Amino acid sequence: LSAAEELGVTHGAISRQVRQLEDYLGVPLFQGTRHSPVLTEAGKSLAPALSNAFNEIEAAVRAIAETEAGVLDVACLSTFAMRWLIPRLHRFYAANPETDVRLSTKDPKISIPQGRLDLSILVIDGATRPNAEDVVLFPEQLGIVLAPRLLQEKCIAEIADLGRLNQLITRTRPNAWSNWLEGSGIVPSAGDIGNVREYDHYYFAIEAAASGLGACAVPYHLVLDDLATGRLIAPFRFVATGYRYIARRHRRDNKLAIRFCAWLKSEARGLQYP
Repeated sequence: LSAAEELGVTHGAISRQVRQLEDYLGVPLFQGTRHSPVLTEAGKSLAPALSNAFNEIEAAVRAIAETEAGVLDVACLSTFAMRWLIPRLHRFYAANPETDVRLSTKDPKISIPQGRLDLSILVIDGATRPNAEDVVLFPEQLGIVLAPRLLQEKCIAEIADLGRLNQLITRTRPNAWSNWLEGSGIVPSAGDIGNVREYDHYYFAIEAAASGLGACAVPYHLVLDDLATGRLIAPFRFVATGYRYIARRHRRDNKLAIRFCAWLKSEARGLQYP
């Protein structure tokens, strides 16, 4: 019944097509009652291959139709979308008013595009080489940020003073503090950090820092707007982590994705590290 609804045909039409396929193959694909059919072993073997083929056909047709219509599906990490990409998208829309950028914040760390994905913004480490057609956006730099009032309230003058503050960390990147300390030439010790408060995502930890709940080790591009407005301050230097952000197209001939990558690159050029 669900197949009939999805295809917009009657249940009888689906049954006839299945019988014709079974006659052609010479093996039954379903068993059980008419209202509760289950796949036979032959059906189970055939179903994944057919599903993949239909998905590829759908993706190919959609790539042509929606590229012409100006629809672009982009995957990236959720905090990146909230803190860097979305605040800048108005400039892309101004130059491309007929475009609809649809963001997905599912984990984009995939080697092969799945279904309807046109482009992914990924993070790679220093040991990973980007593909030939990948667009390298910017390297990552990590720093400590906190609310301005904490600087005087807690007398933060040197790195050792950070032990007076709560250490705000994320489950997605629990080693950010130790990475920053090591990048600053300091061997991490218990005195360098305060009590630990853990959050699921960076955007929670950043908001906690802005609210004065502690200090957070965070990539610069996620807080550059807050630093510019004075909502957050970074009393110590940012350090390179070796990570890079890249844009990866999943269809070479998608002109809209090529245009979007060029725009991302131009936005990335404006990223001036302190």
